[in-house]
Amino acid sequence: MSVTDYSYVESAIVEDDALLSARARADELGAPTPSPAVGALLALLARVAGAKAVVEVGTGVGVSGLWLLAGMTDDGVLTTIDPEPEYQQAAREAFAAADVPLGRTRLINGSPIEVLPRLADESYELVFLDGEVLDHPRYLADAVRILRPGGVVVLHHAGALDPGHTGPVADAVREAALIVADDDRFLPVVIPLGAGILAAAKAR
Repeated sequence: MSVTDYSYVESAIVEDDALLSARARADELGAPTPSPAVGALLALLARVAGAKAVVEVGTGVGVSGLWLLAGMTDDGVLTTIDPEPEYQQAAREAFAAADVPLGRTRLINGSPIEVLPRLADESYELVFLDGEVLDHPRYLADAVRILRPGGVVVLHHAGALDPGHTGPVADAVREAALIVADDDRFLPVVIPLGAGILAAAKAR
């Protein structure tokens, strides 16, 4: 049986000038960015969830934030956390270049491990985890808590679930996946886009 080539999926996504500029800035800073197809998926999930409040772990230079905002409600607020002040400054510039109103973003410079526990229970429709992969299991514990019923948690770098991947990163991703799989409230799916996506919807 032949293996389907999905490379066309990335080329099918056309990004606007604000996103392309943010990607160029990411290259300058050496900041990680999700692929265009992953970005489009984030926008889709935010739209389907009717997301008014979203948490992002791993601001980067704002590429994923721009995609999330594109799918959120017009009055939605993105809370995005990153320990790198230079990245967050670049993200502010990216949001401004895209004419995102100041009130629609809340950028928190700090360790997600310290910030996430301070966020309110069941207050967010979508949580996107794209920070330090080794800490994904710890992030996930708070993501489960802060998600509203019907909300969606999205973990990047799920490609490490491939049996061919070994080492601490693969172990952390598998641990996070097991947390989701063992929680009866979640309906999970693994999506082979970018570095791999694990998305799970919380029961209403």
